[in-house]
Amino acid sequence: MISAIILAAGQSKRMGRPKMLLSWGNLTVIEQIIAVFARAGIEDILVVTGGGYEQIQEIILKCSEIYPVRSVYNKDYASGEMVSSIQCGLRDLAKKAAKAAMIGLGDQPQVQEGSVQSVRDAFLQMESPLVVPSYHMRRGHPWLVARSLWGEFLEMSPGLTPRDFLDAHAKTIHYVNVESPSILADLDTPEDYRAART
Repeated sequence: MISAIILAAGQSKRMGRPKMLLSWGNLTVIEQIIAVFARAGIEDILVVTGGGYEQIQEIILKCSEIYPVRSVYNKDYASGEMVSSIQCGLRDLAKKAAKAAMIGLGDQPQVQEGSVQSVRDAFLQMESPLVVPSYHMRRGHPWLVARSLWGEFLEMSPGLTPRDFLDAHAKTIHYVNVESPSILADLDTPEDYRAART
């Protein structure tokens, strides 16, 4: 089984309001992402929450009636470190039988089902320890880390970033070229949100 860790613990300071709760069509941003991962065949979706926990948790509970989604709370979310949220998710997944974790962004509703499937399928075919989508030679999300590397990620010190981890394993990354720039896009500011919806 491949699990997904959706990072949704940020405080949305630049947006000025919780990004996960913004509308995206008939859904919220976080609902859209959960739906995309589920349609792409991910059987276990773990949302890491923090800022805006209560409202996001309410949505996740509603989604869990339809999709294989649950949540874990990152008590260190206020540090703003993405690594701490991924570590929080990996510690939870370590109790399960997942062979790999796909790391997705909670503020990336543009991500396409095909991109998620491409990363999943590449791992199932190649069993590479790291699978990263690439658009015009630029890394994006979601990327995948095999269970064999979780221990190393969990030992990362504060201040380090996922990029540091990927750079340290650059020679073992299997890149999947995708056709959509959506793997690079996220919603940080009101301007980003307006542009993404037009």
